[in-house]
Amino acid sequence: MDQTQRMDPNKTMLTGAPGFDPMRTQAMSPIGDPNRTAAMSAMPVGPTLTAAISSSRDVTMANGPAREQFLLELTAGGMAGFAGGRTPLNLCLAIDRSGSMEGMPLEYAKHACNHVVDLLSSNDVLSIVTFEEVVDLLMPPQQVMNKEQIKQGISQIQPGNTTNLHGGISLALQQVMQTNDPGRATRIIVLSDGDPTAGIKDYTSLVNFSSEVKARGVTITFLGFGPDYNEELLAGMAKKSGGNYYFIPRPEMIPEVFRTELERLMTVVARNLKLELDIARWVTLRSNHGQQGTERTVTIQLADLERGATMEQVFDFEFSNHPLGHYRVASGVLTYDDGGSGRTETINLDFVMEFSADSTRYSAPQNPKVRGAADLALASRAVEKTIMGLKNSQITAQMAIADLQKTQALLLQQGRTQDAQEVTLALRAIQSGDTGSAEKTLMGTMVNLDQGKR
Repeated sequence: MDQTQRMDPNKTMLTGAPGFDPMRTQAMSPIGDPNRTAAMSAMPVGPTLTAAISSSRDVTMANGPAREQFLLELTAGGMAGFAGGRTPLNLCLAIDRSGSMEGMPLEYAKHACNHVVDLLSSNDVLSIVTFEEVVDLLMPPQQVMNKEQIKQGISQIQPGNTTNLHGGISLALQQVMQTNDPGRATRIIVLSDGDPTAGIKDYTSLVNFSSEVKARGVTITFLGFGPDYNEELLAGMAKKSGGNYYFIPRPEMIPEVFRTELERLMTVVARNLKLELDIARWVTLRSNHGQQGTERTVTIQLADLERGATMEQVFDFEFSNHPLGHYRVASGVLTYDDGGSGRTETINLDFVMEFSADSTRYSAPQNPKVRGAADLALASRAVEKTIMGLKNSQITAQMAIADLQKTQALLLQQGRTQDAQEVTLALRAIQSGDTGSAEKTLMGTMVNLDQGKR
């Protein structure tokens, strides 16, 4: 029998529950059929997703090498008609119950799970997985009908031994894939306080696994708790899966962070965003974080969008010697799952530039909106450089503070108040000598900036 599925006499089981079988890993039997009640149909209030393209200048130089940037803005509109005015969920909680979670951390995690149950409705589907060396299915996917029974199962979670992160996510993926309803926002939320110490443990394999999960239409959010978890790994997995990343320095913050993530999830209106970009043969796309594909064709997986949110993506193009006129430098196809209709929708995109020999035109100042978005993209790389410099002792604390103060000023200038506050927390941690907390906080800032959401 697979080690991650073997029987453990200490594992959490709700004995006496309907359908209880001592030879199964299920702790609780389904209360309802998750496929019985589909997400309620929604009537769009305006388009669910709109796209706008802006270039750094209206005109660039012809008959010579040139370089310009394009800003793609995606804006999610409002939706009506959902039960309770929100997106129905297909959610799996994957809770680390390794030995290091014993005591108050695990108690706060249970409290957070109970809070999630209270926030959900009978139109949501929930499943719960716990993991240590052994991976257990505490609750198979079911509609949230009998909340007290669910909470009784949660109360029986007990600490175990080592941490099998890959096994926990794998079992969670199996649960959310059982509910094939495109009208639901599907998410795995992982809470862990440590490094993987069982099962698959290496960084590359786990990050690539997150990409595979994303390709199946499932997003993972990671909540890193305490001083010992691997923030580089969890942030990398969150980015690849299109999910969010949170640093929780104290156990009493766990319920609030769960609530924040759940409230965001309840307003998701566009899921599984994918941009396929075809680049003209005489155009070079400079580095765009997270791109995949050949030199001429690039595929970019984007994060889900909540109601009213805007996502910014900057593309940096270089042009060889090109004649006068208007030319398409790239074309794109954006696909996404509409949370209201449940259909996969498509938006066609054209990146067009005019080439001119008039220096007064191609030397005009850059579009400030495009320039600002490009600066934010650079800020993400600057934060990453600061994190790695601290980790590798390549920069001093004073050097890190100076770099972060510049980033903080830029974030405030661009209206990124929450990200600027996170940098403030990191600055305070560095000044107090706690570089570990600073690195974990800054990882969240970097993930937020990479997503490009406002």
